[in-house]
Formats: sequence, structure tokens, C-alpha cells
Amino acid sequence: MRNLLDLIQSAARRTPEAQALVSGDDRLSYRELERHSRAFGRALSALGIEPGARIAIFLDKRIETVVSMLGATAAGCVFVPINPLLKPPQVAHVLRDSGARCLVTSALRMKMLSTEGVVQVSDAILIDVPDTAPGCPETTVTVHRWPGREITGADDVEDQQTPPPCVDTDLAALLYTSGSTGLPKGVMLSHRNLLEGAWSVAEYLGLKATDRILAALPLSFDAGLNQLTSTWSAGATPVLLNYLSARDAVQACEREHITAITGVPPLWMQLAGATWPHDVRNTLRCFANTGGRLPVPVLHKLRTLFPHAKPFLMYGLTEAFRSTFLDPAQVDQRPGSIGKAVPNARVLVVRADGTPCGPDETGELVHVGACVTLGYWNDTARTAQRYRPSPELKPGDVARDIAVWSGDLVRRDKDGFLYFVARNDAQIKSSGYRISPEEIEEMVHASGLVTEAVAFGIPDEALGEAVALLVVMAGDAATVDDVHSWCTKRLPRYMIPQHIVSCREIPRNANGKFDRARLRATFGSRARVSAERTS
Repeated sequence: MRNLLDLIQSAARRTPEAQALVSGDDRLSYRELERHSRAFGRALSALGIEPGARIAIFLDKRIETVVSMLGATAAGCVFVPINPLLKPPQVAHVLRDSGARCLVTSALRMKMLSTEGVVQVSDAILIDVPDTAPGCPETTVTVHRWPGREITGADDVEDQQTPPPCVDTDLAALLYTSGSTGLPKGVMLSHRNLLEGAWSVAEYLGLKATDRILAALPLSFDAGLNQLTSTWSAGATPVLLNYLSARDAVQACEREHITAITGVPPLWMQLAGATWPHDVRNTLRCFANTGGRLPVPVLHKLRTLFPHAKPFLMYGLTEAFRSTFLDPAQVDQRPGSIGKAVPNARVLVVRADGTPCGPDETGELVHVGACVTLGYWNDTARTAQRYRPSPELKPGDVARDIAVWSGDLVRRDKDGFLYFVARNDAQIKSSGYRISPEEIEEMVHASGLVTEAVAFGIPDEALGEAVALLVVMAGDAATVDDVHSWCTKRLPRYMIPQHIVSCREIPRNANGKFDRARLRATFGSRARVSAERTS
């Protein structure tokens, strides 16, 4: 296969009428999804959008979201899915940093962005604009209607046989992820990355064409996007869900006869506490966790709740798409393990000098293989830090593979199973999201309410880590409630600090920098599991 659309085309040839996508009452067969996607690609080309252009997609999970991604591929463009939870300042960063030419969104979201003055594209395609002449007077953006059924339903045989102008090594998508410093970075995924990740996960999960997978994670999240691609790789059916409550998931599983779910720990904690009908409990054949450690009591409860479902405990990072998984047969013997490398990947554990660690020696996780992405968009300096030659020598003086040096500390036991130990940077991992503390601090400083601010993560049973914020207030009138209110209006829900503490001076280390390690240790021992704001 050469590109992402080949996944759909291949399945359409085998089983054209099989369901390729379900969203509420809307459903598309593989044949229909391919036609709609190619037609949307033609619509992009008709706007004068050339191959290589970035197409930003700011929508909830729905048919049009997926068609936009695949349609971008059909036109040889790069799709940029934007988390629908993001607020205008974060959306503005993605649009500006990616240099998006076109934005696919809804009229309501477009109005929100236009009001904030952050729309920075030349063209916008609205999925729900009325038939009367669309307009957006607040901006200079040219607004277009979503291509109607007279376009997307067209059966152009010649177009069906024309491959998209891209090959497997070409850039397919930008996924924005936060690191330990600065604003989110666009991780560049090639078509090869997407295809290899799809095959790899479908292989170890044992997905079949009869499976129906609940897609509850954001499509801007590497694991969420992989839920689609791995399902298509097996010719199975993904069911889109805009998750609001555990009841929504239960009803979707019952209605659509779901057989597999991938989630992050906070999602699983909610689902474990829900009331599940007997038939649904026995229909699920596997469930997978990613985005952080699943507490053992929650795992036990899920295994009791779904007696016929195999548990897959996974570890991954956007820069390498998927990295490790624990074979379900090993869960009882090694409940704290993140397993071994996924198919067609190699995971090393090395010391600071790149030499291999011995059994049970802590070192940095280094990922080698086909899922290693292309680097960070327009950021050669950060790319050089994270993407470096593998420490492995290759025979015949062949150049070493480029590997992802994860920044995560792990150990490998004598049987080759990996265990997560800690991160070696300041990144916060909460609710499955990687969060840059500097991004939170920059937003808080913009309020004018503080003179100093430092964000860090502290252990939290439900979230993995809760976001804590230590501030020095700018005056006697300002309060931590004011800071919390400012953050609530300007940060997505998962980045809002659960703990805000006001102090007279923030501890620093010998180099004069904020001592985040000391702060994590000090405040982590005090923090309650429930969210609080303290002064």
C-alpha cells in the first residue's frame, strides 16, 4: 500500500458493502467512504489547493471529519486534526504553526474563531452552512459549503482508478502534541507510519472483519487516529462516539454490538463504575489501555465486568505512534509491565552514553522501526534532540536507523518485559494527554494576575497526574479563584489546574531555575485525590 486511502480502497475491493464508518444513525460502506473521500479530494483541488497543502479539521467526531482526512489524502494534501476541546488560542497556534491553507469546521466553531480573530486560512469549508450565500464578514476567509451529495455521491470510475499523488514516505498528517517546553509541536506522520501502525495494532489485537470497534478517543490523538486505521486494516467497522458520559458509551456498545474498545485510564475508571447490560458485557472480546498506567483494582474490575474480553495494556508516544503492549496471557504475572515491542518495532533500554542497560537497570526507552515518525514540523532543533541515530550498529557500514529517544525511563527484566519508571523531563501526563507546563505558565502570566507561576504534575489516581500550579500573586486584590477563572476561559478542560497554590516565593534550584522535582515531591505528598484550589 502507498497511502492511507489504499486502506479503504483495498477493503472496498474485498467487501464493498461492509460498514466502514458509523456515526449515530449515519453509516457508510467501504465503497461509499472511498467515493466520498475521493470526491472531497476533487473539491479541494477545484479550490486551487495543491498537493502538500495542510488541511486543518476542527470538528467533533462525525462522518465529515473522517471524509476530510481521507479526502486530503486523495488530493495529495496533509490533514491536521485539531482536538475539538481546544479553545481559540490553541486552535490559532495550530493554524499558524502548520500554515494551514484550508479549515474544515462547523458554522458555530467558525463564528467562535472569527470572534476571537484567530482564523488564519485562505479558505474554510463549513459542514452546515445554509444554502444561501455563505459569508463570514469578520474575516477575509473565503467560505465554502460542504460538497453536497451531488458531488460526494458521484461515481467517477476514472477517478476511482487514479491513485492520489503521494507515496508511502510522503507526509500524511500533523498531530499536535505537547512536550516539556513551549507550545505544542506538530509531529509529522508519513503514510508509511499510518499504514505500519494500522497493521501492527490490528495484528496484535487480532482484529477481524466482524469486529466493531468503539472509537471514543479524539482523532487528534495518535491512539484515537490509530483506532480508525487499525480497524480499516482488518476490514472491520469503527463506531464514532463523542464521549460525554459512561452512559453514552454503554448505550453505543449495546446499540452497535461493540466487540473492542481502546481507552485511557480516566475513561476506564468511569466505564468500570457504569451499569452494563448482561449481553453487552459478554459481547466485548478485547479492551486496551493507553495513555498511562491503569490501576490494578480498575483492571480487576474491568476483567470481572467483561469476562470474555482480553486486556491489552499498551504504551505509546506520538513520535513513534505505537511502541509496546503486554500480551494478555502475561497480565496476571506482570500487571505493572508495559510489555514488549509491537510487531515490526524494536525497543531498546540504554544508559546516557547509549550503551545497553542490563536486566532491571533503569535507562531511557529508545524506539526503532517503521513507526518512527518524520520529526517535528518546522522545528529542526527539537527534532535533532528527540530523533537521533539508533545506538545500534548496523553491519556493512550502513547508516544507523533514526530512532525516537523517548525521554521516558524504563527497566527491562530478565525475561525481556519492560516496566515504566518515570519521565526525565517536566512534561505533565494527565488524562492521556501530554501537557507542556510552559504553555500553562504562559497563559497564566498573560492574565496579569501573577508575577511568577510554575506548573507541574502530581500523582493522581484518576488522572495519572493532576496539574498543579504554584503562583506569586501580583497584588493583594487578586486571588487564586481569579487565576482559576482565567484558566477555565482560555485553556482546554484537560489543561486547567486542579490545584492552585499561592505563595510568597517559588523554590528554585542551585541554577536559579524552578525546582519542579522538589515541587512535585512536596506537593504530591499533600495533594488530595479530588480537585481543590488552595491559598
